[in-house]
Amino acid sequence: MRRPRLENSPLLFAKGYGWLPDARRARGRRTVAVRLGGLPALGIQGPDAARFLYDEDHVHRSHAIPEPVRGTLFGKGAVHTLDGQEHRTRKAMFVSLLMDHDRIAPLVDSATAAWDAAVPGWVDRGEVVLFDEAAAVLTRAACDWAGVPLTDDEVPSVARDLTAMVDGFATGGPRHWRARRARGRRQAELSRLVADVRSGAVAVPGGSVVDVVARHRDADGERLDPHTAAVELLNVIRPTVAISWFLAFSGHALARWPQHGERLASAEPAFAEAWAHEVRRFYPFAPFIGGRAPREVEWDGERVPAHSMVLLDLYGQNHDPALWGDPYTFRPERFLDREIGAFELVPQGAGDPSTNHRCPGEQVTVAVLAALAVRLARLQADVPAQDLSISLRRIPAKPASGVVLRVRGTD
Repeated sequence: MRRPRLENSPLLFAKGYGWLPDARRARGRRTVAVRLGGLPALGIQGPDAARFLYDEDHVHRSHAIPEPVRGTLFGKGAVHTLDGQEHRTRKAMFVSLLMDHDRIAPLVDSATAAWDAAVPGWVDRGEVVLFDEAAAVLTRAACDWAGVPLTDDEVPSVARDLTAMVDGFATGGPRHWRARRARGRRQAELSRLVADVRSGAVAVPGGSVVDVVARHRDADGERLDPHTAAVELLNVIRPTVAISWFLAFSGHALARWPQHGERLASAEPAFAEAWAHEVRRFYPFAPFIGGRAPREVEWDGERVPAHSMVLLDLYGQNHDPALWGDPYTFRPERFLDREIGAFELVPQGAGDPSTNHRCPGEQVTVAVLAALAVRLARLQADVPAQDLSISLRRIPAKPASGVVLRVRGTD
C-alpha cells in the first residue's frame, strides 16, 4: 500500500458519507489508500472485502476505535474494543439477549404498546416531530424490557441523552460534548443500578437485561466492574433507541413515495420486513467501519502494513449497483423473496453476528422497525411544509426537520 502523505480528515468532515466512495471512484477501484487520524488506511468495499475485514486473522478491533467514538458511542471497555476469546465470551452475552426470538418478541410488544399509548397525545398536540417522539417511545420500551426503572417524567431527558450519544460520535463541537456529558450521566446512573442490584437493594426481574449483565462473568471468570456493566447496558439500550433514526427515515420515505403507504399499512409481514431492510440500505447511517491489521497483510494487490487501518465502506457498499441494480431508487420490493448474503447488506456490519463483530442487535432493529413502520403508515397524518433535506455531510445523517407530522388519529 502506498503511503499517502495528505491527511484525509478534512475531506471526511467536508464530504461525510461521500468521502470514501469518492476516493475510490477517483482511483477507479474498489480499494484506495488514504490517511486518516495520522494513520495509513486502506478503504475497501464489496462482499469479499467485508469477509476480509471480519476475519480476525486480518483485522483486529482492539486499539482501532478512536477515543472520541469510545467516549460517546460505545463506551470505554465495551465489547466492540475486544478481540479473541475476550470478545467471544462478552459477545455471547449480547447474543443471548438480542438474538433469541423469545426475547425479541417482548421488546417488539413493548415498543408497539408504547407507540399506541403515545398516539393520543400526538393528536392532542397537533404537530409533533417524528424523530423526537420515536426516541421517547423507544426509550420507554427499551427500559421497560431491559428492567431499567424509569418514570414517565424521566423519559424525555433519558431519550435526549441516548440519542445525543449517537448524534455526537462523529463530530466535534457542541454535539460531541453533549454526547460525552450524556454518556457520563447515564453510565453513572446505571453503575449505581448494577451495584444496587448486586447488593440486593434493588430488585429487577430475573433474566432481564439488567440481571444478565449484572451476573455476567468475562473470560477471566470475573464479573464486570460496575462501570463496564453500565457501558454494556447502554450498548443494549442505546442502539434500540437509535432505531428512531430509521423511523424518521421511514417517515421521510412515506412523504417522498406515498405509493408504498397502503401496502405497508396492511401489515403484510414480508413487505414490512422488506421495508425495514430497504430503509437501512437506502438511507445513510454508519459511513464505514474499521479495524487495524495485527501484522502485514495483503488485500486486492495492496500491501497493508502492520498496525495500519482497514476501512470497509458501508455506505458505498449499500449503494453499489453491482449488488443492488438501481441503488439510488427506494424500492422495498427488492428484498421480497431475496436471500440476503451475510456480507452483502451491511448497514450494521457483515458476517455472523454470533461470532464476529457484526451488530447482534440487527434482528432487533429489523423487527422493531418493521412493527413501528406499519403503525407509522397507519397514522392519519399530514406532512406540513418543512425542510426534509438530508445532508450527507452530517454524520449521522437525519432529515433536517426530524419529520414534522400533524397527527389526526390512526386507522
